[in-house]
Amino acid sequence: MERLSVGQLAAGTVEGYSSEGLGIVRIGGAVVFVPRAVRGETVKLRITKVMKTCYAGEIVEIPKPSPERREPDCPVFGQCGGCVYRHLSYAEELRAKRQKVQDALTRIGGLDLAVEEILGAKHPLHYRNKAQYPVGADGTVGFYRQRSHQVIPAEECRICHPAAGRCAGAVRAWMKKYGVAPYDERTGKGLVRHVYVRTNRKGESLCCVVLNGKSAPREPELAAMILAAAPQTVGIVLNSNPRRTNVVLGEKYRTLWGQNFLMDELCGLSFKLSVPAFYQVNREQAEVLYAKAMEFAGLTGTETVLDLYCGAGTITLTMAKRAGRAIGAEIVPQTVDNARENAARNGAENVEFFCGDASDVAAKLERDGLRPDVICVDPPRKGLAPEVIASAVGMSPRRIVYVSCDPATLARDLKRFGELGYRAVRAAAADLFPGTCHVESVALLVPALETVPAP
Repeated sequence: MERLSVGQLAAGTVEGYSSEGLGIVRIGGAVVFVPRAVRGETVKLRITKVMKTCYAGEIVEIPKPSPERREPDCPVFGQCGGCVYRHLSYAEELRAKRQKVQDALTRIGGLDLAVEEILGAKHPLHYRNKAQYPVGADGTVGFYRQRSHQVIPAEECRICHPAAGRCAGAVRAWMKKYGVAPYDERTGKGLVRHVYVRTNRKGESLCCVVLNGKSAPREPELAAMILAAAPQTVGIVLNSNPRRTNVVLGEKYRTLWGQNFLMDELCGLSFKLSVPAFYQVNREQAEVLYAKAMEFAGLTGTETVLDLYCGAGTITLTMAKRAGRAIGAEIVPQTVDNARENAARNGAENVEFFCGDASDVAAKLERDGLRPDVICVDPPRKGLAPEVIASAVGMSPRRIVYVSCDPATLARDLKRFGELGYRAVRAAAADLFPGTCHVESVALLVPALETVPAP
């Protein structure tokens, strides 16, 4: 492999994209990761960093830009750590994301399984119904620069609902007007840490201000400024998080104005959402993803379904409409309360929820002799713990539907399921996060000796 050095100029062709959305260029056998590159382009680049097995580079010149290249539509693209694909056509972005899932299944999972399709978004702008704005030590409100905690001012985000930006801007203006100190994570001093905003299909907002303490000065003025900036706000909540941690939310909440929840509709159902409740950030695409999960589940109306990591009960209640019985498990007590309320609100009498860690709940249900026909899992990015996989297999379901936000941990877990007698037979991807490198996927597993008809 050719050895390269910082500052060295080179040229090569962009072969594809890394899992983080960087262009991949090979120079004399050396792999160089280049931001804002487009597959198929020949680029002139400069080496910016030397690592053990690869290099980082930056584009100096593009002699012939790809027809898939687009002018970025965000002024802080390349600074903010959120989006990585604003320089691509949407068709090319979808191709890259489908390939990301395929590469993970093949290289990490060792699977001979094709990703059938990627379900693209009809509306790739302003889709996020949840936004978390960190507050910098200098009072800047925005988003973190990639791989750092430097806050880039970005209240007007191309992927967040505009109301979220207006709420964030109001908090920033309130801090400046009344001299309210921002939190400094280096010293642990200061007050305002984050602005956390949920929005719904109607455009209503629930605004949560995260504090390094129990209260703030000029609280009535804070509420008034938020309401003036975002009149459709239905509630303003203060969250207390005095810990020296990167975790955004603390455990205690206080309602400053209005209500401490937000109502929304998903898959024809009504959901009550508290601040910490898990809920897919792209409502429209979540309906597309859940429809694919329902297809994989193959429900006929009589089955028992177990939904682990159920959040506010979105998948549980969606599947309950076509199942005989549905059981959900979630570790956050307030979220379980939301799920139970959502079940009652939607008249779902065939649903029950358990509060606890997925590993503990799955193990208990297995010991109690539960034998669900379908198990659905939608874990956080870290994927499934080995004991969850073992308990799921131990319940001998006819089908396991795995919804994933990280193709790498999905592939790892599918391999583990395979070692315990369940094989993946179908997989698809869905773009819930246009502009970013993230992609959702869903896989179907069945007992190794069974067959499933082709789609």
